Amino acid sequence: MKHYDVIIIGTGAANIVADAALRENKTVALIERGRFGGTCLNRGCIPTKMLVTAANAICEIREARRIGVNAENVTLDWKLLSERLWKKVNESEAIRGYYDRFPTMDTYHGTASFSGKKEVTISLDDGTTTVLTGDRIIIGTGGRTHIPDLPGLAECGYVTSETFFGKAYPEAPYKSLIIIGGGPIGCEFAHVFNAAGTHVTIVQHNVRLLPKEDGDISAFMLRQFQNRGIDVRLNQDTISVRMEGNEKVLTIHSREDGLSAEVRAEEILVAPGIKPMTELLHLENTDVQTDQRGYIMTNEFLETTADGIWALGDVNGLAPFRHKANYEAEIIAHNLFSGMAPDQWRWAQYDTVPAVTYTYPEAAHVGLTEIQAQKAGYTTETAVNHYSTAVKGYALGFEPGASDDGFIKLVVDGKTRHVLGAHIVGPEASILIQPFINLLSCGTHTITPLHEEIASPTARALRQKPLTRTLDPRSVYTIGETMTPHPSLSEVTMWTRYYFEKK
Repeated sequence: MKHYDVIIIGTGAANIVADAALRENKTVALIERGRFGGTCLNRGCIPTKMLVTAANAICEIREARRIGVNAENVTLDWKLLSERLWKKVNESEAIRGYYDRFPTMDTYHGTASFSGKKEVTISLDDGTTTVLTGDRIIIGTGGRTHIPDLPGLAECGYVTSETFFGKAYPEAPYKSLIIIGGGPIGCEFAHVFNAAGTHVTIVQHNVRLLPKEDGDISAFMLRQFQNRGIDVRLNQDTISVRMEGNEKVLTIHSREDGLSAEVRAEEILVAPGIKPMTELLHLENTDVQTDQRGYIMTNEFLETTADGIWALGDVNGLAPFRHKANYEAEIIAHNLFSGMAPDQWRWAQYDTVPAVTYTYPEAAHVGLTEIQAQKAGYTTETAVNHYSTAVKGYALGFEPGASDDGFIKLVVDGKTRHVLGAHIVGPEASILIQPFINLLSCGTHTITPLHEEIASPTARALRQKPLTRTLDPRSVYTIGETMTPHPSLSEVTMWTRYYFEKK
């Protein structure tokens, strides 16, 4: 049984904590059951955005005729695109190789589970097992696709974002595709394959596409998808799947009018949402508690209900984005391994977590929707401005009143005139949202307890204080504590602060 200062389970954003621990000369065990790099590198942000970027270029070229640029026979070179994609994903091996060079770091490839309160048993890929203990344990195991209990689905076969970027990766775009789920993942895949010439059908249980976006944004995106020939079926129950020849036939039932229908395609992509990767951890052998959905409960310091165990990223259910996971990892790293006194500790706030759906056009937001603000008791006012009103927007081809004229919508507190939320749909929304993230992140913040029952003695003392922190908008360190959507070009500017620290 080997003992470590730090055990880290999962190699996505938790690698930030590993790096900080190594800088402090701690002994570290890094455990991964899949490919090193986590969801983002292997089946999430990075490979999907490589596909999306190519799809965007196709759409832009096809629409360029409205500004006087004509191009014929725009096609997608799937083979070249795929080669570039896998070249990036295969950097996973380099990540493990990087960590293997550290004398105080051991990497383990296998499945970790708790066999005691601070004891981890690893079923290694070579068929053996090993047992570790650690003073501090960080859980960053992420999430995976939630598979519905749908009769016939398993027998007919399907793909998820996990299997798609694996053995199920197609040699060419599908001729036709059914996507179960109209959230960000489903919509991004719909955009990619629609641009590639696939006949795409989205089957969505909710009454809206992208239901976590502001209602006006959802309606706009629905119109864009339909205008490009994507068949969107909203407010549907999925009933069963069967094979007919080489096609998979999905029976659906309208929750609005009660009518049943069938949609058919070469393949089915399941993307109704995610669930936490906790079932393999055997948390029942620890004091770590989960909520009713299975997510690990954490407080504002990312502490769990177990002493000496922290959790970050998708596994805590507080927003399934890599930039949010990075933010949490940097908080843990700062508090545990920077040498700072507790009165200089950082804590997590989730009211300024940005979100971007990388479709065509992009949809981005930070803060509250209009309905959320009203439910929270605010007297709201809104301001809307369209792309066509700006010279650059007009240069891009947007005309006033056109069905694809994107816009920004601000939700404002009618009493204080403070911005409560910003919502953008249109080209480069992922960049345009950044100033609002920065504005909402600056100023003086007072600690707000999250799950008050979760508190180490230090957390209780800092709450009692109460701990405050001022983020000066002129400080390079404020940039470092401000989230930026991943992956967006805003990272070019926002991540410059890392190079300042390297001087």
